[in-house]
Amino acid sequence: MNDLARPHSDPPGYAPQIVVIIVRTGGIAGIRRQWQVEPPLDENPRWAALIEQCPWDAPNQEPHGADRYIWSIRAHTPADSRERDVPDHDLAGPWRDLVDAVRNASQEDGDADD
Repeated sequence: MNDLARPHSDPPGYAPQIVVIIVRTGGIAGIRRQWQVEPPLDENPRWAALIEQCPWDAPNQEPHGADRYIWSIRAHTPADSRERDVPDHDLAGPWRDLVDAVRNASQEDGDADD
């Protein structure tokens, strides 16, 4: 087999990362904010648990009222990619835990917009 026919393989020591991106839109001023975390590999189990506990497949709820925030949450793990828009009134429980963790991690890294 020549080099062109060899299947693609990841470099030695490569491990897929978790990436979580939170974008908040809406509000009276309509200002967009974004936070992102790419945790180190040793923190992957904690972040995977935060992602898994969110109700990704629950029915969508309509936003209540004008000028409310919408939280766009994207999570990429080695096993899956998920995306969900969560109205501000539904940002509770596991959703709130995930958003708060990403915002806190972004502030620690100095990447926060807020």
